[in-house]
Amino acid sequence: MSRPRAAIVATGSELVRGERQDRNGPFLAAEVVRLGLEPWRITIVGDVPDALEQALREAFFADLCLVSGGLGPTHDDRTVELVARVAGRELIVDPVLERKIGEISRGIAERLGRPYADFAAGVRKQATLPAGAISLGLAGTAPGLVLDTGSCVAVVLPGPPRELQRLWPRALETAPVRRVLERAPALRRRTLRFFGTPESAVAQALERAGGDGDGVEVTICAREFEIHVDLLAEPAADARAGALAEALRSELADYLFSEDERPVAELVLELCEERGYTLATAESCTGGLVSGRLTSVPGASRTFLGGVVAYGNDVKASELGVPQDVLERHGAVSAEAAAAMAHGVRERLGADVAVAVTGIAGPTGGTPEKPVGLVFVHACTPDDESGIRSELPGDRELVRGRATALALHTTRALLARTRHTPV
Repeated sequence: MSRPRAAIVATGSELVRGERQDRNGPFLAAEVVRLGLEPWRITIVGDVPDALEQALREAFFADLCLVSGGLGPTHDDRTVELVARVAGRELIVDPVLERKIGEISRGIAERLGRPYADFAAGVRKQATLPAGAISLGLAGTAPGLVLDTGSCVAVVLPGPPRELQRLWPRALETAPVRRVLERAPALRRRTLRFFGTPESAVAQALERAGGDGDGVEVTICAREFEIHVDLLAEPAADARAGALAEALRSELADYLFSEDERPVAELVLELCEERGYTLATAESCTGGLVSGRLTSVPGASRTFLGGVVAYGNDVKASELGVPQDVLERHGAVSAEAAAAMAHGVRERLGADVAVAVTGIAGPTGGTPEKPVGLVFVHACTPDDESGIRSELPGDRELVRGRATALALHTTRALLARTRHTPV
């Protein structure tokens, strides 16, 4: 069954210049896949009229064209004008929108102590839509719209991600978008997540299992030192997708840690909560990234007590109780120091579980014996502990990120293997 195609156009010269990262394209692409459409392309284009018009003309060959950005009141916000041109529609002022945007702008004018006349032209510009467009209402002062051209349904949304995501559900409720979605098959998605095995090994296992195709689309992606496998199956191929998933599950069982999309930090907190454990962290080279990942999970306070960032040796000694002879004999970057940090923070904060990480993130500081990328992680529970030595590739940012993932996964694996042990 042929799936309707969706094209995404993210506009903004700041995106093209690299001043800001596009967050709307990935969000909309994930939504496209979730809804059973075929993601055709993502185009990032600046505010130059010729370039934007060309991008829109190409995207209008898709069944659904999703556009973000360029809906503001200034001269370089040209999206609506060019969507109308490409669709062959005239521009018409929507009086309801003009009144609503005007009310908001009058409030802004009063707060700034400026005359409303300074805002009037921008209000009228933002209230101008292509003939036949369906207004999605406002997020801020930027309206979203849906326009059915006959061959393509265009959904035009604001550039700020929060505003776009606020209007997106309204777009899905419109009749033109629903007609496109009705032609999409009900796809089933399976997700397998692995840690500790290379991407190539997962790809080889997939090939031995028969590979994708025949109604099953498989993507393998390395993310934050994990390997994520997504299997997307059309209704007639669901059994084959299940067999592929089972083959991967069986061959790579030692590395499979999740079959949903919850982050590893959430899994760590869940395992702690199952046992009634509290958790603490001690960090050196990661500088609080492990704690940051944990506290990004809603409800983390039920389990996570806190952490100590002990970057200097004196702080490792004074705040974590790392013995001076450990630092002198083995160094701050060592298995012994990591173990002492973990036990120290566990004792100082009164936690049941602790994880510590120390290493050399680079680009300087490495030696032949202890190269840049060398990381030691140590995790401990009331009845078990585990230490890991790893040499992580990449620049400073990658080493720190991968060390964070290693710390969380070391803790997860330790908790998972003791989860059925009586307390």
